[in-house]
Amino acid sequence: MIFLTTVMVDLPMVVAVVAGLGLLVALAGVGIMWWLRTRSIGVMLAVVVVVAVTATLVGVVAIIMQMIIEGPVKDTVLSVVAVGGLVGLGVAFVLARRVVGESRRLVAAVGLVPFAAPRGLPAELQTIANTLEEAYARERALEGARRELVAWVSHDLRTPLAGMRAMAEALEDGVVSDPETVARYHAQIKLEVERLSSMVDDLFELSRIHAGALRLSRARIGLADLVADTVAGAEPLARAKGVRLTAEAVASVPVEADTGALGRALGNLVINAIRHTPSDRTVALRAGVDDGGMACLSVSDCCGGIPEEDLTRVFEVAFRGEAARTPTAGGGAGLGLAIAQGIVEAHDGVIGVVNDGPGCRFEIRLPLVG
Repeated sequence: MIFLTTVMVDLPMVVAVVAGLGLLVALAGVGIMWWLRTRSIGVMLAVVVVVAVTATLVGVVAIIMQMIIEGPVKDTVLSVVAVGGLVGLGVAFVLARRVVGESRRLVAAVGLVPFAAPRGLPAELQTIANTLEEAYARERALEGARRELVAWVSHDLRTPLAGMRAMAEALEDGVVSDPETVARYHAQIKLEVERLSSMVDDLFELSRIHAGALRLSRARIGLADLVADTVAGAEPLARAKGVRLTAEAVASVPVEADTGALGRALGNLVINAIRHTPSDRTVALRAGVDDGGMACLSVSDCCGGIPEEDLTRVFEVAFRGEAARTPTAGGGAGLGLAIAQGIVEAHDGVIGVVNDGPGCRFEIRLPLVG
């Protein structure tokens, strides 16, 4: 009874002393952790356990001194605390070794090419490893696309440049002198210059998109007007190819968009469809609202379809899908669809393609505005 009364009377003081000493130990621990912030995680885990054990031990000693416990009881309490501290240090040591070992395993995996995320890591390290694996995969895909782009552009530049050089040398050396041939050479050189200029413009536009430097001047526009302007611009190409170009648009489909940029994206889809549609077939444009409440622009052609394994690649830089859509001499460097995708995504929209009937259907979806 005397012991219990003593504890109850001295409890506020015991709490104050233990709290004060614990705070001092905690501050010292934080200071040590800051000093060792660049060291191994194992060392910091050991510091955390030492701080916890020290704070507990200091509190127990303070209680013992306050309660004036002597003899075997005091030794027993201190022994229990010491054993608990040693157990905590042992567990911390095992945990620290595992964390350090798994970290080194991750570091070793990063040095391998190609990188593959190791399995069985702690959750946080596994998340980092999976993120790195995805980033490396994207980097490899981009690098492959860049190499393919360089190969395509090199080929597409070399061929017209060689022809232009030959024609220019023929004109310069007087190999051709009759007016008809000279005029034909001049016309061909002009055509190739325009084609090369268009290719350079596409490369510049694509570099702006990839660099995040595409600046949009958004305004409220109607998709019906955009479709009408696109049809008017593509009609001469369709007529020359012998392709029928049709359009169907709902009058009131308002979106917030840059007319020039979005018109270029839609125009790229239409021109691409015309180039790969045989004569006497139809390319159809439609504008409306889909079931999800999004503004939808679609371009349907008669290209014969795209192989299923290529459907996910059609928007890659320089991809031209030769297996089903043989490129023509005026087909460009395969940048039109990549540019269209960049422009649509800059408008917070999505672009996709599906096989449909005698060909495929490209779809642009954009948020509606009230």
